[in-house]
Amino acid sequence: MEYDIDYLTLLSQQYPTVKAAAKEIIHLQSMQKLPKLTEHFMSDIHGEYESFLHILKNASGVIKDKIALIYGRTLSERDRQILATLIYYPEQKLELIKSQVEDIDDWYRITLYRLIEICRVIASKYTRAKVRSFLPQTFGSTIDELIHADNDYGSDKSNYYNETISSIVELGQADAFIVDISTLIQTLAIGNLHIIGDIFDRGPRADIILDTLQGYHSVDIQWGNHDVEWMGAAAGSLACIANVISISTKYANFDCLEDGYGINMRPLTVFALETYADDPCERFKLRNPNEVRMSRHDENVWARIHKAISIIEFKLEGQLILRHPEFEMDSHLMLDKINYKDGTITLDGVTHKLTDTNFPTVDPENPFELTSEEKELMELLRTSFLRSEKLQKHIRFLYEKGGIYHSCNNNLLYHGCIPMNSDGTFREVTLAGKKLKGKSLMDMADKIARDGFFGRRGSKAKEYGEDFLWFLWCGCFSPLYGKNKMTTFERYFIEDESTWTEIKDEYYRLVEQPEVCGMILDEFGIDKNAYSHIINGHVPVKIKKGESPIKAGGKLIVIDGGLSRAYQKVTGLAGYTLIFNSHGLLLSAHDAFVSAQSAIQKEKDIYSTLDVIDLAPKRLLIEDTDAGAAQAKRIRELRALMDAYQNGTIKQNFN
Repeated sequence: MEYDIDYLTLLSQQYPTVKAAAKEIIHLQSMQKLPKLTEHFMSDIHGEYESFLHILKNASGVIKDKIALIYGRTLSERDRQILATLIYYPEQKLELIKSQVEDIDDWYRITLYRLIEICRVIASKYTRAKVRSFLPQTFGSTIDELIHADNDYGSDKSNYYNETISSIVELGQADAFIVDISTLIQTLAIGNLHIIGDIFDRGPRADIILDTLQGYHSVDIQWGNHDVEWMGAAAGSLACIANVISISTKYANFDCLEDGYGINMRPLTVFALETYADDPCERFKLRNPNEVRMSRHDENVWARIHKAISIIEFKLEGQLILRHPEFEMDSHLMLDKINYKDGTITLDGVTHKLTDTNFPTVDPENPFELTSEEKELMELLRTSFLRSEKLQKHIRFLYEKGGIYHSCNNNLLYHGCIPMNSDGTFREVTLAGKKLKGKSLMDMADKIARDGFFGRRGSKAKEYGEDFLWFLWCGCFSPLYGKNKMTTFERYFIEDESTWTEIKDEYYRLVEQPEVCGMILDEFGIDKNAYSHIINGHVPVKIKKGESPIKAGGKLIVIDGGLSRAYQKVTGLAGYTLIFNSHGLLLSAHDAFVSAQSAIQKEKDIYSTLDVIDLAPKRLLIEDTDAGAAQAKRIRELRALMDAYQNGTIKQNFN
């Protein structure tokens, strides 16, 4: 293959001689034969930070399995569990162990040997240079030497190895060393982390999850509809702001709003207590799956806040729907269908009695218009969202590491769906005046979502993008929502549950057919005949009802298993992690996590069952991955550069 001389000249600045180019070729070619790194896929975290952080610490059970592999015959199950907990929570567990062990120096020595051996095994998939990039500053060089040393009895380095460990203990540095090497083990156990949507809402602290992800060594995020709702709020969309606050109050997630992001809720509280002072707001009582402690008085206050912001939400959504008839969401308009005199609403020709008829801020002649007080309130809230430094930082991170979909190592990752017609063809959806479907729809959705946050304020692209972020949250034919409507109003105000029905996109029926999965993979340029899969979130898998996360003959894997406590009674478990290592795909199904304190004090780990769901046709190496393809391309370029040096087309630079 011929290369442009200008490109090779530019490449020569990085590799100025034949030896420099050859050295890099040798390095890259040797890397190609390493096993592929282990990828972990998680979905629908929904603010459950304690469970999420624990799953990262135990690498979805991988660390425990490695301990069993190494010490299964020499340590009791109890001792293996203590060792695992020490790796997950080194600082806290050390304090507990030191209060219980009599000969702590002896315990330190034994434990250090064990941790070094575990680290050596887990680091074996990495080059030494890559491991060095993860090493802590204080004990990095010592860990590097110990995990690569030959410590067999009588070997040249065995005395060095033993003396190093003795010195660590003698100098009182064992605690710090244990913390450093435990953190390294956690890091190396997960090569790449994929989050397939819905970090926000329902659970208590999405902000803590994002703090962790920001510092993670390798992560990508496929946006979920709950994520884009917060992205829209951070962009300044009033409809998204109202939705975010409504859901946060509904699930008693005050800490995330107030402590996490510093959103000032006082103006809304004052407005709600003044406007709905005599309204019990029974239909707006909070769900509390996270068992937040609050008094009866606080429950009543938050019910009023919930109703106040929900009515504003319905108004703002109505305005947005009327601005965008192309969204085809007229069925979401409710306030204009109410008969305010007799307290009824007529939907599809059927009249229903409303369960709540107190609408003090709604003008029947102009039901979607905000009152002057509501307008002032929403502007205050918008200012609070726009000025939240932490929220803005987190949302920029979601844009930097995220997107509507992602293809990686022959797997296609997305949260929701690819809108489809009943005949199995891709549905056309109108966005920004263009009819789009399949991959082109997903690409345009990604672009418009970015315009909504990064566009110039006041520009049409920015305004449309903000509204579009709300559409992605709940819109009919939104690829992140995938239902005909969101029946929030009906659930609050109508007893007849037939009005609560949300019809799933045809995608969810059709995608269980292997040929449909093949069509989708083809659409995104992925070889359907290769070792390839669609990895999906969004819809909880109801194990209790006999559903399986593995569909379409193994081509589709749905990994929303109910990490959110709000869903665990429905799903029958507490989340999945899909693990893709060099041998194939494994599914780790998790039981509910009690607490970090219980894990530290009683070794109450998340119980996970690990099942092989699809073995690779051969052991997968780096050369079989996207990273390997990029390395192979660079090898070809470097060989061309060497040829150019050797035939005199480009001169070597020995300076």
